[in-house]
Amino acid sequence: MMYVRFPLSLRNVEDLLHERGIEISHETERFWWHRFGPLFAAKIRKRRIEGMKSSHWRWHLDEMFVKINGERHYLWRAVDHEGEVLESFVTKTCDKKAALKFLKKAMKKHGRCEQFVTDKLRSYGAALKDLGAYDLQDTGRWLNNHGRNSHLPFRRRERAMPRFRRMRSLQMFASVHASVMNHFNSERSLSSRPLFKANRAAALAEWRGLCAAYGTASLSLLRRVRLSLMVWTAPPRRHRNVPCWCFVTANKGRSRPHADYNTRDRSRQVRLSASRR
Repeated sequence: MMYVRFPLSLRNVEDLLHERGIEISHETERFWWHRFGPLFAAKIRKRRIEGMKSSHWRWHLDEMFVKINGERHYLWRAVDHEGEVLESFVTKTCDKKAALKFLKKAMKKHGRCEQFVTDKLRSYGAALKDLGAYDLQDTGRWLNNHGRNSHLPFRRRERAMPRFRRMRSLQMFASVHASVMNHFNSERSLSSRPLFKANRAAALAEWRGLCAAYGTASLSLLRRVRLSLMVWTAPPRRHRNVPCWCFVTANKGRSRPHADYNTRDRSRQVRLSASRR
């Protein structure tokens, strides 16, 4: 939760957990995030879609650019009149085809709304015209503030990360981040203090229920992964008489020595012992 909700890096979360007496690596946190982040987001999104009936009134559509390996990509967002992020979609272009694909995906999941508030980008008008909703579009100078302000939490979170390298990772993080922010967003400026505290406590209780549901599965999965990663491999030819434990990487199957085993120092000792003989 801390990694997704707050603008913290994996190593910041590792230090915070260390202060609480929990010793885990940042790679373990990354594994947990990739494994259980989409599951939590899908569960939260399913519950909120079932209860959101007022989101069909007015949608605010806006786009922002995100660089992936130095190339500009576009992150489209659909936000309702209350600031709820309904859909996030990543594309390489900002043309009519990309806007049409984004609108079709949002309408398929949430249905059709009564009004679309956009900026003066022509891609929106062309896409809405193909969908038969051109008369529902509304553009104005300050009408789309909800859509523009929805990018601020993502921008703050993006600065704490080493950027993105693939469209797939950006799409996954944008979807999970939007679901978690919707879950904990209580609109404290529009409600009284007692109501805000009650909503925050309810959101935290629901989050803990999700963590408890997936907690047992995570422990069993981590045990299986640790046992499968630790294998006994034959040492290189020049260290044939030196056994070593190796970890096999999951992506390409290449082995590397354990961090406690210094290969260079050990090879020097083997050469010295051979020369003495």
